[in-house]
Amino acid sequence: MGYRVVPLTKLIEQFERLPGIGKKSAQRLAFHLLNMPQEKAKDFTDTILYAREHIHRCARCQNLTDQPLCPICDDPNRDDSTICVVENPQDVIAIERTRDYKGKYHVLHGLISPMDGVGPDQLYIKELLGIIGEGRVQEVIMATDPTAEGEATAMYISRLLKPLGVKVTRLAFGIPIGSNLEYADEVTLNRAMQGRSEI
Repeated sequence: MGYRVVPLTKLIEQFERLPGIGKKSAQRLAFHLLNMPQEKAKDFTDTILYAREHIHRCARCQNLTDQPLCPICDDPNRDDSTICVVENPQDVIAIERTRDYKGKYHVLHGLISPMDGVGPDQLYIKELLGIIGEGRVQEVIMATDPTAEGEATAMYISRLLKPLGVKVTRLAFGIPIGSNLEYADEVTLNRAMQGRSEI
């Protein structure tokens, strides 16, 4: 009877399903997991199960949390008058790494994309309008990606917010240092021009 490797194959296949993980990376991860001490492997799997069971959307900003409100919404030192609108929770993490932004967030969980069948009703836009309706927000920063979908989403939300007397701003996207203008797409160039500042 030959050596049975079906469980190992299934483990590798599960890792391959993760975004950005190819066959070789999946094999390395699978063998790494198998070589972990039993207790560390159990901690790893328990953490995954806990995350799946307990992490949900914040009742206010739609970011991910295991509490009713995420730590940012729950922080009384954060500025209630500014909301940064982002596509997904990863964007919150990226902006928080800068340690410059002191306001709050709103996570849309997607972008308007008719080609993919995603319309405004499938995003968390109504919840954003509800927060604006409370009257404390003075500025909404649209921090969606500088793509066709990101621009369309920013413009759509901007049109909804303008009548409410809220200042709507857009992140300035520029040309990365070391790149050539000829390789930059039109949206990036347009944003770089609009976001120019005096030197």
